[in-house]
Amino acid sequence: MKIHTTNYKNVFIEVAEDCPVDMGVIPPLKGDKKTIANMQFEILNKAPYQYTSDEVLFQVFANRNDLTQEEFAQAKSEFFSKGQPCFRASPLTKRYGFGIHCNEESKIAMYGMETLEYAKYLANKSIGKVKAMRSKRG
Repeated sequence: MKIHTTNYKNVFIEVAEDCPVDMGVIPPLKGDKKTIANMQFEILNKAPYQYTSDEVLFQVFANRNDLTQEEFAQAKSEFFSKGQPCFRASPLTKRYGFGIHCNEESKIAMYGMETLEYAKYLANKSIGKVKAMRSKRG
């Protein structure tokens, strides 16, 4: 079975062109439930450069589906047997104003679009750049 990945190496994912904010915004809760954006934000805010994109996306999937440790291995192989949307499709990059830096080891960190770090990654010619996906067509 082919295993797909969402990991990038030495790439900066810029916020979407149609991002509605002009700075990084902490995603709001929906009632008492955490959204995908909340979970992604919490993981990356607590542990920059500790996890790959694959690890973050699978952890969010596991949390949303209340997987037990025993279910992880089977669920992970099933999860990555199909292509998964990468952080270019994340609400953090599309809606909430965060860029994602992927280092040489594919470990990721987020930076608000108003930060000096975000500007430095945009200006850095030695790393690849990709834009987050637009929310609207056209």
